Amino acid sequence: MTRFLQSALWTAIVMTPVLPAHAQKPRQRAELVYVANQSADDVSAYGIRSGGALVAIPGSPFAAGGSPNSIAAVPSGRFVYVADVIPGGISAFSVSETGVVTPIPGSPFPAATGTVFVTSDPSGRFLYALNCGSDCSSSGAGNIEAFTIDQQTGVLTSVAGSPFSAGNHPYSLAVDPTGHFAYVASADSDEVYAFAVDSQSGALTQVGVPIAAGNRPLSVAVDPWGEYVYAANTGSSNVSAFAINFDGSLSDVKGSPFAVGAFTSGVTVSANGRFVLVSAGPGVYVYSIDSAGALHLLPESPVAAGTGPNGISIDPNDAFVYVANGGSANVSAYVFNNQSGKLTQVSGSPYAAGKFAAGITTAVLPTHE
Repeated sequence: MTRFLQSALWTAIVMTPVLPAHAQKPRQRAELVYVANQSADDVSAYGIRSGGALVAIPGSPFAAGGSPNSIAAVPSGRFVYVADVIPGGISAFSVSETGVVTPIPGSPFPAATGTVFVTSDPSGRFLYALNCGSDCSSSGAGNIEAFTIDQQTGVLTSVAGSPFSAGNHPYSLAVDPTGHFAYVASADSDEVYAFAVDSQSGALTQVGVPIAAGNRPLSVAVDPWGEYVYAANTGSSNVSAFAINFDGSLSDVKGSPFAVGAFTSGVTVSANGRFVLVSAGPGVYVYSIDSAGALHLLPESPVAAGTGPNGISIDPNDAFVYVANGGSANVSAYVFNNQSGKLTQVSGSPYAAGKFAAGITTAVLPTHE
């Protein structure tokens, strides 16, 4: 197949069809899935078809740095960043309107050995990279490096005062939907740290004292209303739940922590704020969230995934769920009913990924408007 035909075919697959005016539905952007393959040193990229099935982007997988563990896209979908554990650094890519990724000049950007996680703030102006220190073939306790993102080029520039400390071996960071506060799971401190985010510079200032989580929290998520924080604790096989106070500090939710399966790994919250989804050894655990932030396991849980589920992501339209399976080197895909919480395996799932698929994220296809 010629390059021209490949491009035309891909455009036909990912772009939303134009309907007659009388039959038009609310506009939904086409979407992408990215997976960081830690043992393959690359990134798999897929387009999401209408039923949740995945189709590889032409040219995928794309080379990344050493041992990529986490991947994040800015909200516009224009830029994608990868945390490279060894020798450390951040691989950065621009994304075309067809989903093809291209390295940004200057990539990989310098970061500490042991860079294990990346995420952007809701505005897409700042990027946070977590170094887990001696827990990730580096040294020391680890810290958080903060960068500004050039809105035209995607180039990263270190924020003044960076890096910022966050206990022993920080593994994950989530910014609340207002962009005012950030929360960090500190794996070997067994705590979650709260920070205020400077809206002008992206710098972090610790709020209050860290709050106890379970054993070895590896992932953290904030609900879309900015009311609750959830931390997945792999050592104690449970999820800690916290309420966000007015000043950004945290308080325990009654009944926390909530039991999950062994090897609890990733955690995410649905866009409508009704469900928490957690990846663990058997698969995906789905919980409803009550009015006080407490979790209630749905009867169908867990829903089977591949071997060694790691990262988990819900697409921006709140319609599909994807899990990166490290042991089976693939991606499990589900249709997500965001009213009932039910997951239904997508026909054709799982989809092949690279060796030891670790981090995963979903993003809108950029329009470059």
